[in-house]
Amino acid sequence: MEYNVNRFKELVLFENRKHNLVSRKTVETDIDNHILDCKKLLNYKSIENLLVIDIGTGAGFPGLVLAILSAKTNFTLVESDFKKSNFLKLVIDELNLKNVNVIRERVEIVGRDNSFRENFDICTSRAVASMNIMLEYSIPLIKNTGSVFMWKGRNYRNEIETAKAALDELGSEVNNIFTYNLMEERDRAIIEVKKNKPTSLKYPRRVGIPAKRPL
Repeated sequence: MEYNVNRFKELVLFENRKHNLVSRKTVETDIDNHILDCKKLLNYKSIENLLVIDIGTGAGFPGLVLAILSAKTNFTLVESDFKKSNFLKLVIDELNLKNVNVIRERVEIVGRDNSFRENFDICTSRAVASMNIMLEYSIPLIKNTGSVFMWKGRNYRNEIETAKAALDELGSEVNNIFTYNLMEERDRAIIEVKKNKPTSLKYPRRVGIPAKRPL
């Protein structure tokens, strides 16, 4: 597993020179911190043998990192950007990962597709959108009693406060908050949101609306 993680890191750094997968200023220690941040979920939650969907995977954080570390877990990575989704497929082929599928599509469309809707045990997302927007993207994708895990910074409490209406409308609640240090004291948090009832068919709304008019 560690070999695969290190090879993934090499591929990110190499391909980033051509395709700007992450910031052009990103160096090896930055990638190490991204990977460490992704791994933190495994300290708090066992995801073995579950169905996981990751929204906005980008260059692989956290979905691809978790997939590399969790061979018995099935992952679906949603990434709408052409270059980034192609990079994810390159890594999957290079590392011969059998537990990962990539969807190049907007998450609002995925959330209305019966092949995916309310099909997953867990949804993960890191640095994609504010919590109230992420809830509309993610809650429709998970099963009743499933969980969404969102990586946030030190202002996570403000995001929770802003997301109260969305939590209520989507029949969900904050179940756990896991705080930890990455580069500074208590600078990171993973918020677990539990789904308590089936999602209304009106969510997610059409492409672009959740971001323009958050719940």
